[in-house]
Amino acid sequence: MFSVKNWRDGQAWKNWSENYLSFPSFYSPTTVEEVMEIVQKHAKERKTIRITGAAHSFSPVAMPEMSAMSLHHLRGLISVDLKAMEATFYAGTYLYEIGPLLEQYGLALINMGDINVQSLAGVISTGTHGTGIKLGSFSSMVTKWGFVNGTGEYIEHSRGANPLSEALHVSLGLLGVLVTVTIKVIPIYSLQYESTSQNINTALLTFQRDIRANRHLEWYYFPGSETIQVKKMNNVDSQKASSIQRSIEGMKLQVVENGLFYMASKLCQWRPSMSSTVSKISSKLVSQGERTDIYYNIFPSPRHVKFVEMEYAIPLKYFESCMEEIHHAFKSEKFQVHFPIECRTTAGESGYLSPTQGEESAFIAFHMFKGMDETAYFNWARSLMRKCNGRPHWGKMNDYCAETIESYYPKNKQFNFIRMQHDPHNIFMTSYFSKIFP
Repeated sequence: MFSVKNWRDGQAWKNWSENYLSFPSFYSPTTVEEVMEIVQKHAKERKTIRITGAAHSFSPVAMPEMSAMSLHHLRGLISVDLKAMEATFYAGTYLYEIGPLLEQYGLALINMGDINVQSLAGVISTGTHGTGIKLGSFSSMVTKWGFVNGTGEYIEHSRGANPLSEALHVSLGLLGVLVTVTIKVIPIYSLQYESTSQNINTALLTFQRDIRANRHLEWYYFPGSETIQVKKMNNVDSQKASSIQRSIEGMKLQVVENGLFYMASKLCQWRPSMSSTVSKISSKLVSQGERTDIYYNIFPSPRHVKFVEMEYAIPLKYFESCMEEIHHAFKSEKFQVHFPIECRTTAGESGYLSPTQGEESAFIAFHMFKGMDETAYFNWARSLMRKCNGRPHWGKMNDYCAETIESYYPKNKQFNFIRMQHDPHNIFMTSYFSKIFP
């Protein structure tokens, strides 16, 4: 994955899954004024530039072509408004840094996903999310954006019922460089985490009830197995696990979910016919039990086994029938896949390019171990997701293009109109985006 510490001009840029590679010029500003100067320079020279974040996207959404800018030196908490329950950060701040910074004020993030290495700018710009049917994505937490547009002008915009807010909600970095962001926060809390194994058919019967009975609920479906892992997380008063407890849990995750799973993945790469067997064995090795800790230690899990990923948001009402079709396909051994399918939910939210388009949604994520051929599997999954009126996560592998974008996002033309107002010279565009917003 990209690291600002060892990256130099002309050296290779690659994303976490290493499925995209480029050799851009490199900029790492330390002030907003420097960002403005860099953007003005690129506008004058008609060169393109992309903000790389932590390079954790599986799509080319952050891939630079001519120039890349890292916000690694624009990090940290700027201010806290306890009355409004808002906090303002530099947008280059990494998620793992936010919890301890807010904790000093007795505050917390509303929600997180299971990865914490991304930058705020990245997760907000792509609509990255956690799980919880009453909770939105990182984009939904924003109350004010501070960005440098394509002419080098710094603009602060507060959320309201207006077109610019709708475009900024999921902007993909196409309106400008997001340098500061103000987000809604809540009083600090801990989470009681419970992991269990359940029969998929039984769990489907209670899914709608369970997602509303728990603040967070997440499924891991093991292809071809009757057993799924169900993770539930609910708020409790602020408390922390001991260092010994954390070490034990960390060791479990490293040994089972990373070490053993990596070896199993290499076996499937060598002999794909073993995939179904490995998946069923993995479902039996699911770590079960309960633990309680401060929220920012519960949400994330280490991910060291490389994979590629595609994820779709589908209207919640289609979830059960969709999972039944997925299960039937794997019971029929249609594909050789051992990586579990991750299922989460979110509230519907506005935004011209939000994959939820205002509807309560289930997000279904499909994975394939790096080095194995995902083509047939992902093509089938795309067809199924389209049938369920699904829309791809912008930061995951997707098939967005000019011919289909309006079917996914009816207001994409409004977004593109605002984009062109703020980036008249197309300096934030790349060949990937030019095929979507010509």
